[in-house]
Amino acid sequence: SNTQVCGGTTAPLIRSLDWAQVKTLLFPGIQLCMFSSHHACQFHHDWQFQPKMCFFVSVLLSAEQEICENPQFIIGGANRTDICQGDLGDCWLLAAIACLTMNEQLLYRVIPPDQSFTENYAGIFHFQFWRYGEWVDVIVDDRVPTYNNRLVFTHSGKKNEFWSALLEKAYAKLHGSYEALKGGNALEAMEDFTGGVTELFEIREAPKELFTIMKKALERGSLMGCAIDGSQSKTSTGLVQGHAYSITGVEEVRGIVCAEMVAVKKEDQKVSFLLKLSTRMNFEGFQNTFTKLEICNLTPDTLQDDTPANWIVTVNEGRWVKGSSAGGCRNFPETFWTNPQYRIQLLEEDDDLEDGQHGCTLVIALMQKGRRQERHLGATLHAIGFFVYEVPKEMRGSNKPLPKDFFVYNSSVARSKSYVNLREVTERVRLKPGEYVIVPSTFEPHKECEFLLRIFTEKRIQPVEQETEEEKKFRAIFQQIAGDDMEICASELRTVLSNVMAKRENTDIKTEGFSLESCRSMIALMDTDGSGNLNLQEFKHLWRKIKEWRSIFMRFDVDKSGTMKSFEMRNAVENSGFQLNNELYNIIAMRYADAHMELDFDSYILCLVRLEGMFRAFRAFDKDGDGVIKLNVLEWLQLTLYA
Repeated sequence: SNTQVCGGTTAPLIRSLDWAQVKTLLFPGIQLCMFSSHHACQFHHDWQFQPKMCFFVSVLLSAEQEICENPQFIIGGANRTDICQGDLGDCWLLAAIACLTMNEQLLYRVIPPDQSFTENYAGIFHFQFWRYGEWVDVIVDDRVPTYNNRLVFTHSGKKNEFWSALLEKAYAKLHGSYEALKGGNALEAMEDFTGGVTELFEIREAPKELFTIMKKALERGSLMGCAIDGSQSKTSTGLVQGHAYSITGVEEVRGIVCAEMVAVKKEDQKVSFLLKLSTRMNFEGFQNTFTKLEICNLTPDTLQDDTPANWIVTVNEGRWVKGSSAGGCRNFPETFWTNPQYRIQLLEEDDDLEDGQHGCTLVIALMQKGRRQERHLGATLHAIGFFVYEVPKEMRGSNKPLPKDFFVYNSSVARSKSYVNLREVTERVRLKPGEYVIVPSTFEPHKECEFLLRIFTEKRIQPVEQETEEEKKFRAIFQQIAGDDMEICASELRTVLSNVMAKRENTDIKTEGFSLESCRSMIALMDTDGSGNLNLQEFKHLWRKIKEWRSIFMRFDVDKSGTMKSFEMRNAVENSGFQLNNELYNIIAMRYADAHMELDFDSYILCLVRLEGMFRAFRAFDKDGDGVIKLNVLEWLQLTLYA
């Protein structure tokens, strides 16, 4: 696992260490502390994550020792009665936590049990979340928001129990703030707790093989819930509308066992639950009674056991880049073909198919990354979806993207039902063995975002090699410099770019390489996850930008001097997609040109990087598209300082 750690200059040193190493490094000699007096120790304070409390009056960050005399992390096991909603609108998160408590194996993956307020207490706690393809450790201190000595957000029914409050704090830190947790979907949190992929079925529109889908899901250890649309009234069977139930069994006699899934409510600071309910009904009765079915399919790395029927998961990371690979949906045929394309080969049909059925089952899940974390910058969820095409025989086995004409004259064999502004869009499809290409996209062109494309299959599939020879060379250079964590800082980026540029003929460009300041600005532009570093995917997109801008540089260096005169810079900026006025061109000349009013390649790239970043930030805040935004001073500083 990766570990997210606060703590000034210590953080880069320990970002790849595990929990035990972090405690040892941050707190040398902690074993010598006598915990009968907490004041004898100097505990850790998380200065990196200091929640903003401007929307509450007199709210303090208080350590548990200041709230009660005998704080405990978990009392008698973590269960649903420990989850009381506070003044934050994150009931979606609490519903997912309540569901998590019903599976001890999954629960203790998220909440490692090796921590307490007594044994080896160090003022910190850690929690594990699935984050876009990998498990990360998030470390927080034990200070939680209080008002009049009471917790204002999630809290336990027991005043001296704090696991639920600290879990909420860690999840808020993962997304950047408590405020980022306002409003959401329980399925989103459930995926972050399990690494699984969730399918949502409207039961009256579900496929005819729904029983088989449910049976196989339970065999794989998937979490499964169902609900009845409505508001609090009872049905003739005694079930309550508007409440969720967990499905605990599906039998071959086509019966189904239903047990309550906890519904968490805020009622005078208390938690309201249904009584324990177990109902058995035949499958037809189930279909007629319930309206929604939710399945959280777990991945092999979540279960960590010998379950024989696990899904096989293929993970692809990508990014839609304006003017390059953000082509929009099929409604935009001129640009749709420029979207990222992912080829797969389906080799074997599924086992245990219904009578007369053939093919390979795929669950395709497309997730957009980082939008909740960037909400404070004005980011919203894009409408996303995907299409699946069968690759003709004459085009199979190639890593070349399919051309524009192919998509104009060929229909898709499968697709997401619609383009929706959810974090993840999921679709279950069945295809015959063969080679296919999956094309994920936003609904409209020019919408930038990173994404994760996961493909779940019953049998192993064969991905078709996507990398070009140039990209393979980049990967080798990147791996050599980045090391095991596969991330590079500004100085390492400078080394990578120097190596890459040295392998190209740059005789027409005068440059002494990129400065450290330019590399810092490049990271600020491409660093979508806020880590202060670049991963391989982010570096690839940066390199595409540099190649595009290099081509423009050479085209408008009219006198072939190897530098860009300030007058030539006007055409270069316009062809890069930026519309500026004379005053701004004057500022560019003063800021980036030398004494001879020329820009070398480094200054030229630095200028375009900063223009790109400023335009991108403005578009994120300009939600109504009127060309006017309103920022307070802190938002303005946040935008301009990290550029």
